Amino acid sequence: MSAEEIAFVAFVVLVGAVLQGSVGFGMGLLASPILILFDPRFVPGPILLSTMLLTSLLTLRDRHAIDFHGIQWAMVGRIGGTVLAGFVLAVVSSHWMELLLGVAVLFGVVMSVSGLRFRPNRPVLLAAGLLSGLLGTIASIGGPPMALVYQNAEGAQLRGTMSGFFLLGTIVSLAMLSAIGRFGFYELGLALLMLHSILIGFVCSRWTSRHVDQGYTRLAVLVVAAVAGIIVVFRQFW
Repeated sequence: MSAEEIAFVAFVVLVGAVLQGSVGFGMGLLASPILILFDPRFVPGPILLSTMLLTSLLTLRDRHAIDFHGIQWAMVGRIGGTVLAGFVLAVVSSHWMELLLGVAVLFGVVMSVSGLRFRPNRPVLLAAGLLSGLLGTIASIGGPPMALVYQNAEGAQLRGTMSGFFLLGTIVSLAMLSAIGRFGFYELGLALLMLHSILIGFVCSRWTSRHVDQGYTRLAVLVVAAVAGIIVVFRQFW
């Protein structure tokens, strides 16, 4: 990539990190469909690894509000979804993988704006964890299923619980990607390109999490992600 492209990637990751630090999700949803236009191998491993640093910091920051019971049951579903995603990634070609990513992004957007309301009980948490594991491992966008479950929670609980869940889930997803040969030194290098933006975004989110309206922030993420997802899908037919 050129210096200009690297700078743009850094900017996208910075915005994604600020958004996730403010509302609990959004990094993968925003960055995945944009960064895949520069290099398809940004998704899913590099974005997952770089976001793992962000979720670690957010989990520590909002640890007082984490719903540990919810994380336990969601992780059971996440493991199942990750195994299913590993099978999909092992048998799907790179061409169809890009198309699948675009569709997954749009599906995530639809889920987030659907207006559905769920209580965080055991069956719902298992289902949300499974969908998050599937979408997160395939396309680095595991946020919407869990965000639907906790969308009525207070900001600190939403951010803390989702960050703790993402931290554990990302470890499982990266292990699966390594096992099927989809994460190596090249992907590690791409992840390192994003780390400084992740750290700056986390610092900025300490302010934005207190002042940015959650509804408008989520809307901004979803609009950009939807446009990028549509672009990714249409690229496969031209």
